[in-house]
Amino acid sequence: MDRNGKIHIYMGEGKGKTTAAAGLAVRCAGTGGQVLFGQLMKSMDSGELVAFEEIDAIQMMPAPGFFGFTWEMTQADKEAAVVLYRQYLESLAFRANQGNYRMIVLDEAISAVTAELLSEEDLLDWIDQLPDEAEVVLTGRYPSEKMIEAADYVTEMRKVKHPFDKGLNARRGIEF
Repeated sequence: MDRNGKIHIYMGEGKGKTTAAAGLAVRCAGTGGQVLFGQLMKSMDSGELVAFEEIDAIQMMPAPGFFGFTWEMTQADKEAAVVLYRQYLESLAFRANQGNYRMIVLDEAISAVTAELLSEEDLLDWIDQLPDEAEVVLTGRYPSEKMIEAADYVTEMRKVKHPFDKGLNARRGIEF
C-alpha cells in the first residue's frame, strides 16, 4: 500500500497495544490533529473511553456490539459479529471520509481478523477507502505476513511476566 499517511501496527501477546494506540492518538490530538478512534471486541467500559470524552479532538466510534471473549462466543455470536463488524467498517470509513482526520485508529482489528470475525481482505479494503493522508493505527494479536508487509510501523509487545499468569483478573485503569 502506497499511502501518504502511514500504517501502524501494535501487535503481540504483551500488554500495551491499546495503550500505545491511545497514547499516539493523544499525541496527534495534542498537536492539533483530529482523531477517529474505533474499537472492536471490547466492552464500552475501557478507561480510555472516559478520558477521550475530555479531548475534543478525539472522536470515539466503538463497534455497536460486544459479544464477549472469543472463547465464550457461540457460533451464532460469531456469525452476528461478522455481519456487524463488516457494517461497522463501512460506517467508520464513511465517517472518516466526512471529517478531517489526521489519524484513524481501529483497536483490536488484527485480533478480529485472527478470530475470523473480520476478513483480512475487508480490513485491507477498508484501509484503501480511508483518506490517503490519514495515519492508520491497528492493534491486535497475530497479524499475517501480508498485514505486516502492508504496514510502515510494526511494534511488538512481548509479555515477559504478567499477573494474569498467577490468576489475577484484569484491573480497571491498568489493563482496561
